[in-house]
Order: sequence, then structure tokens, then C-alpha cells
Amino acid sequence: MRNRFTHDFSELPDVMPVFPLAGAVILPNGQLPLNIFEDRYLNMALDAIAGSRLIGMVQPKSDSQVQAPELHDTGCAGRIVSFSETRDNRLLIILAGVCRFDIVDEVEMKNGYRRVQVSWGRFGHDLDTQEDGIDSTTIIAAAKRFTERRNLSVDWSALDHLQASELIDTLASSLPFSPEEKQGLVEAVVIRERAELLRALCEFGAAVPEDGSSVSH
Repeated sequence: MRNRFTHDFSELPDVMPVFPLAGAVILPNGQLPLNIFEDRYLNMALDAIAGSRLIGMVQPKSDSQVQAPELHDTGCAGRIVSFSETRDNRLLIILAGVCRFDIVDEVEMKNGYRRVQVSWGRFGHDLDTQEDGIDSTTIIAAAKRFTERRNLSVDWSALDHLQASELIDTLASSLPFSPEEKQGLVEAVVIRERAELLRALCEFGAAVPEDGSSVSH
């Protein structure tokens, strides 16, 4: 499940649309389903489909309802790999992670959605398919304890075919971590660092009840 930009850093744009959404992140080897219904984001998705198919997912720094919240400095671009229209004028899209970026500046909006100038340089290695010898066994074990603690149903067999990097980024984006924890995963520079943080978050989450109270022994 790699993307067409693999090993081709030059094809990535300098300016791209962004979708600010707390708790929703994508990582270079993962996928993210989105249900698009606001007019400005429908415009964004349709413009992307007609162009590069790239959308930048970036979290706001606060979960406020203001029109243009301040954004985190780092996000990740996803490529629209499938989309379908519904009878009630929504778009259901799936993004495949491409490469993370740092926001350099915000530029003029287009059709109601925000756009940013980006720098890819710090994350050029995201386009590399090398696995870096990561053993996913301990991560899967920790993730299973985490999901069991929270009574979450996961079809683990659906993840069996994934490479280690794909498994890590799929779990990192889909498990119910806090927005701050997900931002930490986005900003973990290399895959090995992200894998260790993912394991630690799962271990911590498995040890602490969902209400945040301390665990009795």
C-alpha cells in the first residue's frame, strides 16, 4: 500500500490545501477514511480530485469552534485513493499517507478552505519503503491489551497482511489516543521512534482505566 510519490520527492507541491481536524491524523504508511459534508471541504476535496489528489491533514492546537484555529506546525499529506458520492451530497474518501510536512506560512484561501506553504525536507525519508528491521510483535501485543482494556472490537486478522511500517502507522492513526498523543506520533521523526512511542502509549493506556483513575493492585 505505497503511493505513487515513492522515491520522487520532486513531485510534492509547495502549496497545498489543509483539513484541520482534531483527533484525525494520517501517517506516511497508513490510511484515513473521511466523511466530507461541509461546503468548504467538499470544495477542497473536489479541487484535489481534479488536481494533485493531495490533502494535508493537520490538527488545530485547540479543539475550539473558531473559524480558523491556530494549527500545529507539522502535519501529513494524504492522497485521495478512492472516493464516492452519497445521495445527500457527502463525499466519502480514503486518504493514503504520503509524506509529512512542516508549515512555512499560510497563504490565501481558495473556495473557502485553507492552504499552506509547506516544507518537506525534514521528512524526506517518509518516501522510503525501507522497514528498518522493526519487530511488530511487542507492538501488537501492547495494542491488544490497550483495546481489550477499552472494550474495543478490532479485526486483527485484517492487519495480518500489513508490513511493519504500515501496521504501526495504521494503529497510530486509528487507535483512540488523545489529540496531543496523536500529534506526538505525527512528529516522531523516524519510524522506529514512532513505533516505540506507539508501544508506550498502548502500554500506558492498558494500565490506566478509561476514566483516568489510578489502577488498583
